[in-house]
Amino acid sequence: MPLPALRFIAFIIGVFLITLSLSMVVPMATLILYSRSDDLGAFLWSSLIALCAGLVLVARGVPEAPQIRARDMYFLTTASWIVVCAFAALPMVLIRHISYTDAFFETMSGITTTGSTVLTGLDSASPGLLIWRSMLHWLGGIGFIGMAVAVLPLLRVGGMRLFQTESSDWSDKVTPRSHVAAKMILAVYLGLTAVGTLALWAAGMTPFEAINHAMSLISTGGFSTSDASLGHWTQPAVHWVAVVIMILGSLPFTLYVATLRGHRRALIKDHQVRGFLGFLAFVSVTVGTWLCWHSDLSWWDALRIVAINVTSVVTTTGIAVGDYTLWGSFAVLLFFYLTFVGGCSGSTAGGLKIFRFQVAASLLVSSLKQLIHPRATISKKYNGHPIDEDIVRSLLTFSFFFFITIAVIALLLTLIGLDWTTALSGAATAVCNVGPGLGNLIGPAGNFASLPDAAKWLLTIGMLLGRLEILTVLVLIAPAFWRF
Repeated sequence: MPLPALRFIAFIIGVFLITLSLSMVVPMATLILYSRSDDLGAFLWSSLIALCAGLVLVARGVPEAPQIRARDMYFLTTASWIVVCAFAALPMVLIRHISYTDAFFETMSGITTTGSTVLTGLDSASPGLLIWRSMLHWLGGIGFIGMAVAVLPLLRVGGMRLFQTESSDWSDKVTPRSHVAAKMILAVYLGLTAVGTLALWAAGMTPFEAINHAMSLISTGGFSTSDASLGHWTQPAVHWVAVVIMILGSLPFTLYVATLRGHRRALIKDHQVRGFLGFLAFVSVTVGTWLCWHSDLSWWDALRIVAINVTSVVTTTGIAVGDYTLWGSFAVLLFFYLTFVGGCSGSTAGGLKIFRFQVAASLLVSSLKQLIHPRATISKKYNGHPIDEDIVRSLLTFSFFFFITIAVIALLLTLIGLDWTTALSGAATAVCNVGPGLGNLIGPAGNFASLPDAAKWLLTIGMLLGRLEILTVLVLIAPAFWRF
């Protein structure tokens, strides 16, 4: 990689580390507010270490911006995620005195908004640690939105070029200048977080619990302030508010901006949004009715419990109310399938994304029509965009490597000694950034603490691969990438 590009990348990572250092002021202020000075030193030292490292990287000043190529963006995206996680894990090591493996796993789970955890005793945990975990979700969520709407379409990753107009050509859809659009997306993100906090507070949470869960839910992360996750709160209002916040975090943020700029029907008219909301409603009502028939719950209570768990898994948030694996084999297999769905492109959600299923369905319909009318010229469009061969090839490549990645990680986990249910569901939930898996160990009622260190590192890699859309990371291991 050319030296000017490396210096520029180092400068950007340095800025990220300085930002990370400054963000640790929030948990320090929280500890002071709660008179918990015992953990203050952990964040102070971690902040100073991240600050010093950041200052070293930016010490040479703002470099002259070189001609940034696609390969440089691949490297910057992956390197920044890894380096930030490495420094963000320090407070957890110093507070909980856990191994760096556990701390890095927890941090990667936070920043990738996966929500898998190795920590227990959250109900009595340090308020500084709790707010830091939620902030990792929040920072990772806004970071991924920025990447999903500005970087991935340009890199043509996994069919994301379908959204190039919404993300790159701001003049037509959002605002005349991209940096103005970025500020508006951040403002929307902050606004939804604030509204979510107030709604959860009004529904029955304390202000501290509401702030933590608002950050976790809008980023579709899943960390909670209780070991029982959202099941700790029995108020139905809390559950329904959580469902709404998760959905809001799973919609395209560029369409929020378009709505604010006068395109009032931007969200309603979007094919991806309508498909996503329709899918959630259909699955929730169907499974809720099934659960009502097979339990003592009323239909409304069954719908509420199913809606929050289904929304949580589909949006890749990962919070839970109760243990849905106890509902029977049908529910277990269904929730395993739902793990792969994901939210909308340009949102904080992970998974395959709903648009890929819609494009695949559109291609299937077009192929069937072509079989019936062999000589006809059938156009292939999605949401008003033509689906050319380049997009189809990119989508198929991404989907193939998405499932290959899960299969390889699952196989390696079984070699370590995990049972096949834990291995397969663990690999799927890591790559899809969902959070809980299946089985007694990592199911909704368990966590990942008992897994061997090797398994945790494999799952950490899976989280990173899934969050960065697989190909963005895999391209770095190709020999051709390093040839100049």
